[in-house]
Amino acid sequence: MARKNKSVRPSPRELDPLIHERLRLGILSALVVQESLSFTELRDVLQTTDGNLSVQARKLEEAGYVICDKRFEDRKPKSTYRLSPEGRAALESYLETLAQFLPDLQAVRGTRRDTPLRARIHPLPSHS
Repeated sequence: MARKNKSVRPSPRELDPLIHERLRLGILSALVVQESLSFTELRDVLQTTDGNLSVQARKLEEAGYVICDKRFEDRKPKSTYRLSPEGRAALESYLETLAQFLPDLQAVRGTRRDTPLRARIHPLPSHS
């Protein structure tokens, strides 16, 4: 999702909703740092339940953002997750879009705290 005109502020609608969910963003972020992680490692790093991780990882797998390798180790199933090239590109695009909000956030943080919140936040453009 490359932006052609960098001077136009992005709409929050441009953030990939599949990535924007907290746990899915955590999964992708962990896999950017570590080439592959087992289900158990992901669960522990993200401090979530087996069921929640399973559901969210499956959504990313169905979208082609992660690759799940399943095998048996000592008769126990072991799933290992890797970030796909599509997942890496989608995460990079998501982060680029998110970064475009940072100047506005920096401006808000730089204003005096006694300034009313409405005066510190400017409406985003409509991209219908």
